[in-house]
Amino acid sequence: MKKKIDAFDYAKEILLATKKGILITTKADKVNSMAVSWGSLGIEWGKPTFTIYIRESRFTHEQLEKNPEFTVNIPLGEYDRSIIGKTGTKTGWKIDKIKEFGLTMEEPEIVSVPAIKEFPLTLECKVLYRKTQQLDEIKISPEEREYEYPHVVSDKFAVLNNVPHTAYIAEIVSAYIIE
Repeated sequence: MKKKIDAFDYAKEILLATKKGILITTKADKVNSMAVSWGSLGIEWGKPTFTIYIRESRFTHEQLEKNPEFTVNIPLGEYDRSIIGKTGTKTGWKIDKIKEFGLTMEEPEIVSVPAIKEFPLTLECKVLYRKTQQLDEIKISPEEREYEYPHVVSDKFAVLNNVPHTAYIAEIVSAYIIE
């Protein structure tokens, strides 16, 4: 069962959770969830939106380019925090994260992408606009530049080194809590 909500009534919960890690779920070649801690709740063109930033090197990016819909899956109350770590460090290119991590898919209301029951506050989103841009490193504070865009990284983390993000501004077309 789903309890319909206004996303802005849960803005505090959404933004605090985003800082710690939420899931972005996509569906093109397969269903995939990825942990992110960058995102914005807002209004664009008079519509409620959620903006995510996904590096071009990620499986999630390829999925979004094939199907520009996603769900934002936000924990409420107690939850298995290891899911964020596992979905953020394993790649959808190599494994089925839904199966491997025992995530439960919930039928969506409007988009083609399922929600994740373990992260019950759900925003169903359709991309309105996307922009890929290499960040101008000189304009990023030295602390953030060193942490987010290190120039010397091991081969294991090569995808982290100066790979551009695509900003996906998406309309929130449905919002609910899975009960």
